[in-house]
Amino acid sequence: MKDLLARLGIDDVNPGAWIGSRPLPPASDARVASDDPTTGRPLAQVALASRDQLEQVVQASQQAFEKWRQVPAPKRGEVVRQMGEVLRQHKQDLGRLVTLEVGKVLSEGLGEVQESIDMADLAVGMSRQLFGLSMHSERASHRMTEQWHPLGPVAVITAFNFPNAVWAWNAMVAMVAGDSVIWKPSLKAPLTAIATHRLLAPVAEAHGFPGLLTLVIGADAEVGEAMIRDPRLPLVSATGSVRMGRHVGQVVAGRLGRSLLELGGNNAIIVTADADLELALRGIAFGAVGTAGQRCTTTRRVMLHEDIAEDFLRRLVAVYEQLPIGDPMEPGTLVGPLIDRLAVEQYQAALAAAVAQGGEILTGGQVLDRPGSFVRPTIVRARHDMPVCHEETFAPILYAMTFRDLDDAIRWNNEVPQGLSSAIFTDSLRSAERFLSAHGSDCGIANVNIGTSGAEIGGAFGGEKDTGGGREAGSDSWKAYMRRQTCTLNWGTDLPLAQGVTFDI
Repeated sequence: MKDLLARLGIDDVNPGAWIGSRPLPPASDARVASDDPTTGRPLAQVALASRDQLEQVVQASQQAFEKWRQVPAPKRGEVVRQMGEVLRQHKQDLGRLVTLEVGKVLSEGLGEVQESIDMADLAVGMSRQLFGLSMHSERASHRMTEQWHPLGPVAVITAFNFPNAVWAWNAMVAMVAGDSVIWKPSLKAPLTAIATHRLLAPVAEAHGFPGLLTLVIGADAEVGEAMIRDPRLPLVSATGSVRMGRHVGQVVAGRLGRSLLELGGNNAIIVTADADLELALRGIAFGAVGTAGQRCTTTRRVMLHEDIAEDFLRRLVAVYEQLPIGDPMEPGTLVGPLIDRLAVEQYQAALAAAVAQGGEILTGGQVLDRPGSFVRPTIVRARHDMPVCHEETFAPILYAMTFRDLDDAIRWNNEVPQGLSSAIFTDSLRSAERFLSAHGSDCGIANVNIGTSGAEIGGAFGGEKDTGGGREAGSDSWKAYMRRQTCTLNWGTDLPLAQGVTFDI
């Protein structure tokens, strides 16, 4: 562990504010410890950034933006390409750090860094495709176009469960769009942020942009609140809870800024009677227990057709009872720990509520008597209208319910406040199309014969309703990081007005 941290530049106590590769001296004795959720032991500490340090970071980011926006977009893409190469070189160490700090099994830790590499590749392609439009004017000798310009310093606030990739979703695209980036990571996973920043900031510096990437690790009340209220930050991209997102959205809207919100999910899978049940079994198992249930796309509800429900549940319970739980660094482990003891308490509270509301625990439900924050993945026989089924608990709890009519299952899918990811397993073309239609799933992501978790970066990621409405990665997501400008050019000698208005002087 010590060797890994040392290779990535992590000390026993680390600065919490960085302008490029330059750390700012600790502002006080305030510290936050990053703990290993597998053992409960501290990994390292970070000195919390102050409001004054945030001001230095914002000023540096503004100065970098003034220069960076003048660089042609394909050349900005080349800088991002080089950042992707650095991530490739350090993928093994960064992936292991993700596993060490947040408890993901190693293949998921490595997969997260690969996602950041993929985002760099995607952004490089975008750098040559920041297209505008050309439109016909109603006035003779006039030409109308739309073009896109860089927006400004972008604030990126990330959650613990994807301590590397979510930043990359935003930062790689923002940089090719011409923006500078200020990163505020979760206090539960600051070391991955420091390591990632220390690897990539020198790339920007080598091209003459020391403030292009900045990092500020601080308390919400001290740093976070000031960030979201700062009019110099035209866009705040925030990933986290619905409660957090509501506050960020309201504050940023109050100053007429933009927010890009990726919030909670309460994702369901529907399994019809004609489905490939082997496929469904694998999709549900990974969706429900991957990352120990700590993904926003985790499968939290499953609707089983009554003709296959009981047999399918027996098979699913058997899979759960054989899941290898333990050290996420060890080969063969499929379920690692929850992030901390608070998450364990929330797991216990949700199960107590489920039982009180009439649910039946079919398997799991225990906290493991060992160091760290380990629980058993749990299946609860439930009803769709149980209040606990409408809440998101960041833990491996799956609520199973039975349906007769597909329309009922789709209605249950849609009745929760969240609207991120959804899926149906079916071999019926009509059922699949019904689920994907305008009166089918109301989620931002709708899948057929794959689970709710594990989105590709080629498609826009995000959801509706309480999930916040934001979109990251894929398609035209670059538009969120730029401002649109409509231009009209008159190359004639007359000055006709639109809509036939006359004004002769």
